[in-house]
Amino acid sequence: LLQTMRTVLNSNSKVTVLQSDLHAVMDQGFLDVPGNLFQMKLRNPEELQNDIELKCLNDLMSFLAPSTDIRVLLNCVLSNLQAFVIQPSRSKEEFRKLASDFQLRWNFLLSAVSKAMTFNYADSFG
Repeated sequence: LLQTMRTVLNSNSKVTVLQSDLHAVMDQGFLDVPGNLFQMKLRNPEELQNDIELKCLNDLMSFLAPSTDIRVLLNCVLSNLQAFVIQPSRSKEEFRKLASDFQLRWNFLLSAVSKAMTFNYADSFG
């Protein structure tokens, strides 16, 4: 998986297409989610802050560029996990709950993005 990511990140054309398609999926409402959670233009900053998985995806997208070191992307995810899951946890039980909630919502988001990109922007995958 890391080798595949490095290959994509080292291709200017693949990264450009991926960036464009990710932004289109987010901006044009192609995601199949209740209430169209991802229409950011209609949302205020307080609402976005509550949707940490969306913030994490936006942060990753902001670092996505040709020749980006994969470690930059991994550090981005780690920083968000630190801020939104690890630091707020006051006990093991709270950590488990925050971590499992984040993982569930993150997987749901990535599945929705993957589905939307597969149906609407298949060029991003190949």
